[in-house]
Amino acid sequence: MASSSDSNSVDMDPDVARRLFEEGATLVLLGVPQGTELGIDCKSWQVGPRFRGVKMIPPGLHFLHYCSINSPRCGNEIGPKTGLFLSLKPREIIVANWDPKEEDLDFSASKNEEEVNRIRATLRELDPYLGPYPYEVMRKWVSLTDRLSEEVANSLQPLSGRICAYSDVIPETEYRHTQDRAEQPRNDTACQSMKEGLDRLPKMKVREGTELRFSHIAKKTYPNGATPAEITQCSMDLSYALETVLEKNHGQQPLNLLGELQFAFVCFLIGDVYEGFEHWKRLLALLCRSEESMRERKDLYLGLIAVLYHQLGEIPPDFFVDIVSQNNFLTTTLQDFFQFASGPGIDAALRKRAEKFKAHLTKKFNWDFDADMDDCAPVVVELPEGVTVD
Repeated sequence: MASSSDSNSVDMDPDVARRLFEEGATLVLLGVPQGTELGIDCKSWQVGPRFRGVKMIPPGLHFLHYCSINSPRCGNEIGPKTGLFLSLKPREIIVANWDPKEEDLDFSASKNEEEVNRIRATLRELDPYLGPYPYEVMRKWVSLTDRLSEEVANSLQPLSGRICAYSDVIPETEYRHTQDRAEQPRNDTACQSMKEGLDRLPKMKVREGTELRFSHIAKKTYPNGATPAEITQCSMDLSYALETVLEKNHGQQPLNLLGELQFAFVCFLIGDVYEGFEHWKRLLALLCRSEESMRERKDLYLGLIAVLYHQLGEIPPDFFVDIVSQNNFLTTTLQDFFQFASGPGIDAALRKRAEKFKAHLTKKFNWDFDADMDDCAPVVVELPEGVTVD
């Protein structure tokens, strides 16, 4: 989308292109500054001077994302990424105008039927300024979101409708009066300790309506009134905690948890939202360490293997060195999963699928899931009192 001529040089079957033009949705994005990084689903571009939007978008769920270039808010550097999920219907036209003050897209024009009809009537004239949907990444996008429905995406997306790479935080307490501010710790003297420095900072909270609405995963993994033996069991087998999350958040549709896993992954991989990665890890640990649920929920776990197969296929191998392999998170979590999947009472189809997935990961990443992970842990040596190491 660096220019309209570049945008239209897509190698696509003419019949497919014609059908997508006639049946596909159109995003008309007006006033987006040149140089803005903008993308849909798994691909992004720098906007050129003639850009007016994206055409030939397959109906369904999509992730639109963008960030300003030369943003005054960020010292004339690239701004933080903003994204939103859109569920598009055949031949639908969505209109948005760039708001330079907010450095964001304003979709209010889409609610103006007269404006949308005007755009529809001139769509042929607008066509040279519309970049085609990146058809070559459609298969990848579908594989990453095939379990994510519009309903689930809407329930997890912030009420503000925007998924931001950085949280929008505000002070927990607003000091509107001079006397209130005067009573706060002063910052004109040197701090005597790290704790004092942290105490001087204002307590912040995420602005209401901007937080992702992920399922809450409680730290307590056992029911009230549990005996010591039950607490131990629920700490080793997280099925109680998993079933609690399913009941509270996904009711009669437990497979929607896989949609939430995909939502969190897309937020991190494409939206640059680290909170998405943290939630993905928590969900994955919960699923992989729930032995009893694995026996009872064959379809959920067959789906989990398929979801992970595509997700791990999209992450560069060196990524694991930097983030995922810290504390051996992924390898230890999957080691528990494969151990439970080979245990008694597991459905034969699930057992076989898990064995194939294990072999695939071992070949792709050279991970050894049969090794004793404790052997790789650092050894802590306690020195006698008074002895130090320089």
